[in-house]
Amino acid sequence: MAAENPTPGKTSPNDSVVAVSEEALHKAESFIEAEEGAANRLMGWPGRISTAIAVVMSLFHLYAAYAIVPTQELRYTHVAFTLVLSFLLFPLATRFRNRVRWWDVVPGIFAVLTIAYALWGGEDFTDRATMPDRWDVIIGIVFIILLLEATRRTTGAIMPVVSLLFIAYAMLGPHLPAPWTHRGYDLPRLVGHLFITLEGIFGVAVDVSATLIILFTIYGAFLQQSGAGKFFIDFSLALMGGKPNSAGRTVVLSSFLLGGPSGSGVATTVMIGTVAYPMLAKAGFEKNAAGGLLAAGGLGAILSPPVLGAAAFLIAEFLKISYLDVIWMATIPTCLYYLSLLIMVELDARKYGAKDVSFVPDMTLGQMTKRYGFHFISLIAVVVFMVIGYSPTLSVFYATAVTFALSFLRRETALVPRKLVKALADGSIGALNAATTCACAGIVVGVVTLTGLGLKFSSIVIAYAGGSLLLTAIYTALIVWIIGLAVPVTASYIICAVIAAPALIKLGVPDYAAHMFIFYYAVLSEVSPPTALSPFAAAAITGGDPYRTTLQSWKYTLPAFLVPFVFVLDPQGVGLLLAIPKGGTWVDVLEITIKTTLGLVALAAVAQNWGLRQNTPIERGLLLLSGLLLVFPSLIEAIIESVIGRDISYTYVPGLIIGLGVLLWQFRTPAPKRPALTI
Repeated sequence: MAAENPTPGKTSPNDSVVAVSEEALHKAESFIEAEEGAANRLMGWPGRISTAIAVVMSLFHLYAAYAIVPTQELRYTHVAFTLVLSFLLFPLATRFRNRVRWWDVVPGIFAVLTIAYALWGGEDFTDRATMPDRWDVIIGIVFIILLLEATRRTTGAIMPVVSLLFIAYAMLGPHLPAPWTHRGYDLPRLVGHLFITLEGIFGVAVDVSATLIILFTIYGAFLQQSGAGKFFIDFSLALMGGKPNSAGRTVVLSSFLLGGPSGSGVATTVMIGTVAYPMLAKAGFEKNAAGGLLAAGGLGAILSPPVLGAAAFLIAEFLKISYLDVIWMATIPTCLYYLSLLIMVELDARKYGAKDVSFVPDMTLGQMTKRYGFHFISLIAVVVFMVIGYSPTLSVFYATAVTFALSFLRRETALVPRKLVKALADGSIGALNAATTCACAGIVVGVVTLTGLGLKFSSIVIAYAGGSLLLTAIYTALIVWIIGLAVPVTASYIICAVIAAPALIKLGVPDYAAHMFIFYYAVLSEVSPPTALSPFAAAAITGGDPYRTTLQSWKYTLPAFLVPFVFVLDPQGVGLLLAIPKGGTWVDVLEITIKTTLGLVALAAVAQNWGLRQNTPIERGLLLLSGLLLVFPSLIEAIIESVIGRDISYTYVPGLIIGLGVLLWQFRTPAPKRPALTI
């Protein structure tokens, strides 16, 4: 998916022009390709053939959404399409880009043949899972090698290496030290479990990829080709233009609107950055600060309903709940995330005296909404269909149909045949990264279920934590974050959902809260080196330093990422997931939301070192204490208990009093001279 560069309005002739260069744009788009797009740009017959395969793949999945396709056939066919396109569109190495070689075609043919062998075998093939014959093992090994290579091409080498380590763990069980030892499995038994059953490679993750992820990427591609992305940016600019800190507010609002249909942090960052960075630069934002804000806004794409990220679909499948339930659970945390980001932006404006950017839109807000407002219908259609009772699969199918029909309300947005083919092709190509990740993660899941590693690992974590829920939550967050440094969000969530979630659940955390906790920390991989694609893409646009931009994005996102601890540590915490706490009422949901909101305000003031004016070191420490008492009181409680040696009880009142006291003191004391705009 390429970023658009619309021209929604005009700036004052007196404003210095700050443009995003073509070189910077191409560099930024390479990060989109690294996450979700094809690295090969094929022309001629190779391009036509790969496009045709991608279009057929999308049409097949749209048909499967409406008709009934047996589970095994759907999953195996989905993986076959994925492998063929991965070999055609992602080169063996960078130096082989933009051409198809024999070593790209042959693996694709072998991938189709291995899948055809599995489908041709029917029930006899699946019945041999525990005792596969010689050909089953040979073909299964070939298929696993092909899958690992396709995953390496699309996502990098780390996920295949992780999968190989799990395979080694399954085979070397008797030789491992306690407590990691297990009975061990020979190669035929392991291949049978991973390749033949629906509990390995073709398990839950591939099912979600084949039934939801690809349909939502098709839906997003239809929105994009109909001009919805351009409209949402134009709408944000028109709504926020001419107001204090209009540049920063535009980034926050447009990232929220684009995040829903995009579901991709990198794509959202690049789309907004190409338009909003010139405004941020003219407003006075330093390059790294502007890039950090763009990356933080893009990160919200993975948290924003109705699409969220690919991992969100897996939450529904792992928990056996409706995807609509996942959307409801994400609603308040998403609002809190963007509220935190908005507060940070407002503090930046006051801290650095950001200048307004003169902006004259081509159309008024009313004219724009009247002309293109139907895009909002397309955006919410998927939720509406789920609310009235359709399954998530049918809902996104009908939402895609609605988007297609509404596009013809305006000539310039109509999905004419050329745009329709592009949307269908982009839908499949955009799903390749997630699809290969899900299939390769099936190796990890299969090994975990076969060896019982999940329960073993949870027991080890709980033992190290001494049975403390607080320490278990902290250890789990660190584990998810460390794994997320190496692998994408989807893979990080899948791995940790099967090995780390059981530890939290054992200690009494509701399963849905445990999975949402892991999901939110898996999302941190979008702004964490070495897989910090969003900040790196933002730095390519702004010309800033990638690592300093990453640090800035951390600063912007840090307050909101303490929120998941509320899910698992506060008795009222599940209220943030729109679940009524045990023995509570909706009043508890409202109370915990207000407490967390006030805590985020305090933590944002700490991160920016600015409240009503610049904080003194003492004021910053008091605001940190206030924020933690409101958002993360268990940490403060544990520290005080360890010092005084006895249990204490706490309320949110001390945190509220401390925070209000600091703001009142700042209101009554003079403001210092503004600092220069640096990071």
